[in-house]
Order: sequence, then structure tokens, then C-alpha cells
Amino acid sequence: MSFYDIVALVSALLIILLVLVQTRGASLGAGLSSTAEINITRRGTEKTIFQLTIILGIIFTASLLLGVITA
Repeated sequence: MSFYDIVALVSALLIILLVLVQTRGASLGAGLSSTAEINITRRGTEKTIFQLTIILGIIFTASLLLGVITA
């Protein structure tokens, strides 16, 4: 198992954890209903979790690409 595989595995697990922690939206049916919902800006911890999710997604993608290129 290479370094890039370990980075990809750890970042994938952290992405799953961060996505599960995010509390945006109400339920599965909220996307299908016709009620208007006002989106407010993210602040504080919610913004930090959102930004960490994006950064880990970039790290995950880069580690997969580097793993394929160096293999």
C-alpha cells in the first residue's frame, strides 16, 4: 500500500464524517417539496466544516490522480 493510497483512504473517511456532521437542509423530502426556502450564508463552525470538506475533496482527488500517475 503506497503513501497515496493511505492519503486517499484517510481523506475519504474524513469526507464521509464531515458530510454526516453537516446539518444543512431538513430531510430527504425537503428537496422534492414546493416550499420556498431562503438560503442564508454559512457562518462559524458550519462554514469551517464546509471548507474542510472541499479541501479534503481536493486532497482526495489529487492523491488518487498521483497514485495512478506514479503507478
